Amino acid sequence: MMSAQPPVSLRLGDDGRRALSDLARRRGITRAEAARQAITETAARERRRSDLAVEARALMSNPSYVEEAREVAGLMEDLRGPR
Repeated sequence: MMSAQPPVSLRLGDDGRRALSDLARRRGITRAEAARQAITETAARERRRSDLAVEARALMSNPSYVEEAREVAGLMEDLRGPR
C-alpha cells in the first residue's frame, strides 16, 4: 500500500486561482485534480520539447542531413514558381 504524500501548498494569485477554477469547471473535476493534471501535462509537454530540441541539434550536426534538407528546400522553392 502506498503512503499518502504530504500536501503541497501554492500561492497562485488571482490569475492562477481563476485559471485553475476555470480548468476544473471545464473538465468537471476538483481544483486539486485540475492542478495535478495540469502539472503532469506540463511536465510531459516540457519533456517532448526537450526531446525535440535534442533531435533537432543532432540533425543539424549531421552534414548529410543538412545537405539533403537544403536540396529539398531548393526543390520546393523551384516548384513554387515565380511570385
